[in-house]
Amino acid sequence: MKIATWNVNSIRARLPRVLEWLDGAKPDVALLQEIKTVDEGFPRLEIEDLGYDVAVAGQKTYNGVAILSRTPLEDATFGLPGDDADDQARYVEAVTRLDGRMVRIASIYLPNGNPVDTEKFAYKLRWMDRLRDHARALLALEEPVVLGGDYNVIPEDGDVWDPDRWRDDALFRMEVRRKFREILNLGYVESYRALHSELGRYSFWDYQGGAWQKDNGLRIDHLLLSPQAADLLAACEIDKAPRGKAKPSDHTPVWCELGAQPLSRM
Repeated sequence: MKIATWNVNSIRARLPRVLEWLDGAKPDVALLQEIKTVDEGFPRLEIEDLGYDVAVAGQKTYNGVAILSRTPLEDATFGLPGDDADDQARYVEAVTRLDGRMVRIASIYLPNGNPVDTEKFAYKLRWMDRLRDHARALLALEEPVVLGGDYNVIPEDGDVWDPDRWRDDALFRMEVRRKFREILNLGYVESYRALHSELGRYSFWDYQGGAWQKDNGLRIDHLLLSPQAADLLAACEIDKAPRGKAKPSDHTPVWCELGAQPLSRM
């Protein structure tokens, strides 16, 4: 079963790229972020024509997340628990069955948090606390869980093209990296790093300053796996091809494969 995450940076603006990628890569599940549309504006028919069931948590102009699945989605929940007053569309979770196995999957668009001297950074830290608490609760279910999305977190120095330039950015501040590790320390596995030790592999390149051409990137899109899912991890890769297309998202897909015969860890 192939599960991918992709911040598409506007599903309407990027629809040809998204449909092209879905048709070629054929993920069993695709987790989308920054769809930037209300539920009614999501191109449901076009995506359903490719064989996907859809769960959408939309928002006008900003944010928005979705789950696409080749098998029916059940038990969909919208919004991250822990703050009923939070109306930003950043979290959707559902259950599906892949290869006869039940898997719980969430699409996450974690707040950016910049500038760090504003409420946006405090909101990011609170949001990460809520995600940690919910991730802990999901572990109690003792089932395969995949928490995928744009985390807006650079985990380590090797995950950014110039660490010193990013020390005080909300994506790389030590407070943020610690909170990310708190989630991992619950027992989750970050799928790409579990299988790849090489550094300098990125999932985001800014539109400005020739970042893509210079490979000045960041690795901020992650697939976190519960122990039951991590036991099935067979592959994880960053698909750079969509970033090089015309009118691309500034992110590119990251995918993992769960199977009955996992590879040995590096």
